[in-house]
Amino acid sequence: MGSTPDEFYRIAKLPPYVFAAVNEMKARLRAAQYDVVDFGMGNPDGATPRAVVSKLVEAARIPRNHRYSVSRGIPNLRHEIVRRYARNHGVELDPETEAIVTIGAKDALAHMMFAVVGPGDLVVTPAPCYPIHQYGVIMAEGEAVPLPASDPAEYLNRLEDCYKQGARQPKMILLSYPHNPTTTCVDLDFFKQVVSIALKHGTMILHDFAYADLGFGGYKPPSILEVDGAKEVAVEIFSVTKSYNMAGWRIGFCLGNQRMIKALARIKSYLDYGAFQPIQIASIIALRDCEEEVVKIRAVYEKRRDLLVDGLNSAGWPLEKPQATMFVWAPIPEAMRGMGSLEFSKLLLEKALVAVSPGIGFGPAGEGFVRFALIENHHRTRQALRSIKEFLRDHKPAPVAAVV
Repeated sequence: MGSTPDEFYRIAKLPPYVFAAVNEMKARLRAAQYDVVDFGMGNPDGATPRAVVSKLVEAARIPRNHRYSVSRGIPNLRHEIVRRYARNHGVELDPETEAIVTIGAKDALAHMMFAVVGPGDLVVTPAPCYPIHQYGVIMAEGEAVPLPASDPAEYLNRLEDCYKQGARQPKMILLSYPHNPTTTCVDLDFFKQVVSIALKHGTMILHDFAYADLGFGGYKPPSILEVDGAKEVAVEIFSVTKSYNMAGWRIGFCLGNQRMIKALARIKSYLDYGAFQPIQIASIIALRDCEEEVVKIRAVYEKRRDLLVDGLNSAGWPLEKPQATMFVWAPIPEAMRGMGSLEFSKLLLEKALVAVSPGIGFGPAGEGFVRFALIENHHRTRQALRSIKEFLRDHKPAPVAAVV
């Protein structure tokens, strides 16, 4: 008899996928011909820049590009990401020892964990968090220590406490700003303090910089590698996914500390031969020639943010506009907060035909919130806002009768 999945050692460590309940309900509604407006998964809906697609087609017609590539990424792509960091962040990197190409950001994060985290190692993680930030640690046999990502000052206080009060000290600090799901942003001084702590205690830092280019209203998210001395302890993950509408292309980068990059390269040499070479070649065009497209993509998300947040406020769902990312992190309206984020998300889907991600799916610290992804166009967003307004009107608390 075969084993059931629950009997497998690592699978048993992973909880049921919280988002599955909403996804299954959404699929049933669509199968029944209901028109669901979907703000759930952060899957960019825009087209990849034409120049990138054209280069892919050209490169794919060349037979030598059909062979195995190299697990560290082709040299020209590594050189191009290093040039971009110099232009955009004033950071100098060695493309041979401080840069590696990965099959998306998730690949970089999960395999870095396998490379440098051992059984029982403490890894400070954001709370709430994108699931791989916590479960990448757990699958690597580490122990996640969640700290409040949405309050940078409290985060720093709690981080200091990890060293002062804990019998064991963290081996790694895992950060991600601008933050998914809370949209919290930090300035360079925050990173300076984190790097100072890590240097003092010899702790590694991994910073997931997925939303590097999606800052609004003049805010430019800083790279942790801009901090003097950061490369002594830190690596940063960047990808083409959000900046260039290239989610399905699966090209990411890990940059910074030579020792950590070398460890990741060693792991990857056993696991893969790199991404399909025409995709890597096309990604060079994105990094080199498509910065104007990044500006346009950012503007699209900012306009969608404004439309959604202004509309929710007008509908009686008070929110502040996020400073960055492609998300809106919304506290559940007070009248329905007691039902929890999963039940609220299911009710919103059933009654308003609007799909969002329940906050509990990002860990216990996400309870009480839902996340909107800015992936629907203006027409669809307005459609959703009309439905949400009716939904909120129908679910207002009943007035309390006066006592005579």
